[in-house]
Amino acid sequence: MREVKQRLARHESPKAKNTPYAGASAHFLGNHSPFPPRRPCYPSRMAGPLLSFTDRGLYCAAGDFFIDPWRPVERALVTHGHSDHARWGHGAYLATEQALPVIRHRLGEIRAEGIAYGTARRIGDVEVSFHPAGHVPGSAQIRLEHKGEVWVVSGDYKLEADGLSEPFEPIRCHTFISECTFGLPLFRWAPQQEVANQIAEWWAANRAEGKTSILAAYGLGKAQRLMSMLPALGPILTHGAVEETTRILRDQGYAIPPTIRVTAGVDAKSHPGALVIAPPSALGTPWARRFAPSDEAFASGWMALRGIRRRRGYGTGFVISDHADWPALNTAIRETGASRVFVTHGYTAPFRRWLEEQGYEAGIVQTEFGGDEAEPSEVEAQE
Repeated sequence: MREVKQRLARHESPKAKNTPYAGASAHFLGNHSPFPPRRPCYPSRMAGPLLSFTDRGLYCAAGDFFIDPWRPVERALVTHGHSDHARWGHGAYLATEQALPVIRHRLGEIRAEGIAYGTARRIGDVEVSFHPAGHVPGSAQIRLEHKGEVWVVSGDYKLEADGLSEPFEPIRCHTFISECTFGLPLFRWAPQQEVANQIAEWWAANRAEGKTSILAAYGLGKAQRLMSMLPALGPILTHGAVEETTRILRDQGYAIPPTIRVTAGVDAKSHPGALVIAPPSALGTPWARRFAPSDEAFASGWMALRGIRRRRGYGTGFVISDHADWPALNTAIRETGASRVFVTHGYTAPFRRWLEEQGYEAGIVQTEFGGDEAEPSEVEAQE
């Protein structure tokens, strides 16, 4: 972790004082950056928090519900279908109509309801609505309004339109709760088309050498994004875990090209020069060896760190993420107009300090969101 820790050290600033908000620090430190501090234009008028931060999740007392809770609760509003946000055991679920089929597939028999993007719903004393987050198909930010006070919970998000997920929409609010999985200045993504060209060149080179290309990607969102953005150089084969989610999204109407599920008899001989898309856990396994000779690669934002790529043994890495990079995090927060920002899962400490330096009232919310791209050894860099 030396590479990350050295970079973290460059973004140290004095500690902030504690605040009344549980698990959060939100004291303005002034300007320690080379840029003039920005003063948010949407000041909070609230005497107390609309959401409280509990050991079960983000709780709204005025509506008596939780958002993305990680322990069983009676009512859960869910931002998207990744396993760290949509968990089994809640009494009732509310998610977007687009996210619900995958959530039902993953969790089985649940009591759940879908809601259209932008539709206002009164829950207790709170008006609730879901808005596109751009993270994966069906993902949402959740907007809460109570007595004129507006909070937005981002879930996971990205700003670049990928041609598959519903594009991110900035929502004006007083308080914004934002992820910061990649909340360091070193994380800056290339445009999607540029990465698509890199992967296509790798695939074409492997085909010319008689190799199968095995590309590891997370099964919901990233895998289908890769399928959709790459040129049709040959057949695309999928691991069963990837194909099940792909089938559900395709049946919903998402524009995903044809794929072939890997079953007995599907191998390098039956489909020479194919691209295989599989979960990261499939790399280097007997399942993958059926495609020899092959070349393996991993598509993730973490591939921006050479140390991670080397330790994990990935010969080739493509830097592409379904989370916002450093510039996008700052843009998204700025466009909300919020004066108060809480950050969750990711490089929370340095990112909170940066926000304070820019003039925000900022805090950290301790959650149990791992993130679809949160690799255990990488997250240790926050400590």
